[in-house]
Amino acid sequence: MDTRFLESFLIVVEQGSIAAAARQLGLTPATVAQRIHTLEQEIGCNLVQRDGRSVQPTENGLAILEQSRAIIASVQDLCTIATSTTPIGKLNLGAISSAANGLLPPYLKLFFESFPGIELHITPGSSSALHNAVMDGFIDAAFIVKPPFDIPSTCIWQTLRSEPLVVITSENVQETDPHEILRDYPFIRYDRNQWGGRLANEYLRRNGIWPHERLELDSLDAIVSIVNQGTGVSLVPDWALPWPDGVQLKKISLPAPVPCREIGFLFQRHTPRRRLIDNLLEILLTLCPAEQN
Repeated sequence: MDTRFLESFLIVVEQGSIAAAARQLGLTPATVAQRIHTLEQEIGCNLVQRDGRSVQPTENGLAILEQSRAIIASVQDLCTIATSTTPIGKLNLGAISSAANGLLPPYLKLFFESFPGIELHITPGSSSALHNAVMDGFIDAAFIVKPPFDIPSTCIWQTLRSEPLVVITSENVQETDPHEILRDYPFIRYDRNQWGGRLANEYLRRNGIWPHERLELDSLDAIVSIVNQGTGVSLVPDWALPWPDGVQLKKISLPAPVPCREIGFLFQRHTPRRRLIDNLLEILLTLCPAEQN
């Protein structure tokens, strides 16, 4: 269906006259009448009825009026997005909680200042779930932990922050050797189903450390709060501030080489919203220049 014919139908209804619609469109009345006739043939029913020089919509015409206006508005929006020099549109992003709370705010502030016409919707989730959502096209891009497997060539990964693993304890712990702390004190484990938790577990195994496990949690904020109470110690990434309010913890560095949790930005190389994503990526690289993979 030619949307110009649909637009002609709307203008005829609004003007109440073929001749008036023709003047608005800059066409002859015969051309407008032919457009309406062709549209009626395509839809399969009469859309307007003529009474002398005036024209009124039929019941069938009234039935499609609002949806016709929505279709024309959508087409006009598409044209605006495609031809505008100012980026506009909507991006659906995913973000793990530590990125949404600590990493993203400065990026988003500069982004909205630079591109006020782009609307963002952010979905929370785990790195694995958000990775799959990007792969399946449910979201446009995601701020996640770098996967423990090769990223396919159909995707682009941009590292934004590297977070070394650290041992955290309450202020009451006097021991300073990180491995001895992990061996001797009750252990609050970062969930092994999380990619960051898997990194911590691999470090423990590699160094022959089998801690006295007390809890296993998937929330870094919850782990910090529990350690702050003196319930145990933990091995976690040194993630971006803010950490939970009121905690008084000790952070003890591991001996080199220290494994790091990489936080970054993942999206499909040929996503339909690549133009908008590139605008966001421009901001990410401005605040955190890094080599693109």
